Amino acid sequence: MRESRTRVSGDRDLRLDFFRGLALWFIFVNHIPANQISWLTPRNFGLSDATEIFVFISGYTAAMVYGQTLRQSGLPMAAAQVLHRCWTLYATYIILFFAFTAQIAYLARVFDSPLFTEEMGIASYFQDPVTALTQALLLKFRPANLDVLPLYIVLLLAFPLVLPALRRRPLAVLAGSGALYLAARLFGWNLPTHPDGGVWYFNPFAWQFLFVVGATLQHLPDLRAGLLRFRRPVAVAAVVFLALSLFLVLSWQFAFLHALLPPWLTEILYPVSKTDLDPLRLAHFFALSYIVVQVVPPGAAWLRSPLAAPVVACGRQSLHVFCLGVLLSFAAQTVLVHISGSLSAQFLVTVLGIAAMVLLARLLIWYQSAERARRLQTATTRNSGA
Repeated sequence: MRESRTRVSGDRDLRLDFFRGLALWFIFVNHIPANQISWLTPRNFGLSDATEIFVFISGYTAAMVYGQTLRQSGLPMAAAQVLHRCWTLYATYIILFFAFTAQIAYLARVFDSPLFTEEMGIASYFQDPVTALTQALLLKFRPANLDVLPLYIVLLLAFPLVLPALRRRPLAVLAGSGALYLAARLFGWNLPTHPDGGVWYFNPFAWQFLFVVGATLQHLPDLRAGLLRFRRPVAVAAVVFLALSLFLVLSWQFAFLHALLPPWLTEILYPVSKTDLDPLRLAHFFALSYIVVQVVPPGAAWLRSPLAAPVVACGRQSLHVFCLGVLLSFAAQTVLVHISGSLSAQFLVTVLGIAAMVLLARLLIWYQSAERARRLQTATTRNSGA
């Protein structure tokens, strides 16, 4: 999620805000079932999607923000800041859990749709609310669409243990993270969920690798610059891989394309697990990232344009915008199921939902700016009075 004071060379890197905000829009759209607008999101054009964007940027910004605190104030203060952020995320998650559960229950009763509670994964809450609530507090019981936030809480909670080593031996940290990723995939490590005895949809033992990759690249600017320097063979390989990934994804939708794949190849490729962060998803994300940074340099002027401003605003306020998007996606689903499922209705709920997210982000930015100005004025008045 968003770390509010991200800086790159003294200035905000708007690419982080822009692509995080874009990921929020994609997540909102993808959480609305039977929404044809979701065909415009990355998951339909490649093997990775908005979750990879979120986790990578989260690791990058966490290393940037808390690494600066570590350098200036030491490990105790950096750890305290991380734990404070974890508590904020946890409290936000619990509030969102209650709000989302209440929303589902209310709309299920209003529209006489008990299947909503089954579909959104909260039926057991009403069967045994005490146990379900206890498990929710332990991050083991979750309605649908809330999986990203617990993943980030767990990754960030472990970050104080990683941060000192990341500063001294970042490549060793990356190697250890890669070993944990491989072990989790090999031995099936994951965390349990309630009530079905399943596992976390985003396996933290696997997804931590992408988080650490982002953190490591932030700590090694020379390595980052070397990896992202334009090289024609790398660019060609990345484009070819992206094209093959597009073909593979389209083969899931069109039988005639799937028929072109030899059986031995499908046995090797499948399943492309999102839960365990399949290596193909990682490769697709890295290839896509390489091409994107070639096209969008750090100081791209269009990132400061009015057209990009709504996306950037959402990226700056990603925690609040994510929570609102979860609630709005289910409201949009209800509209499409019980009022109208037409293409125009799909377009309308999508546009109105994104507009509400942008409005919230801009209100928060305005409030934060006004609050900073008020505090500065108060401090100035006190100093002049003294």
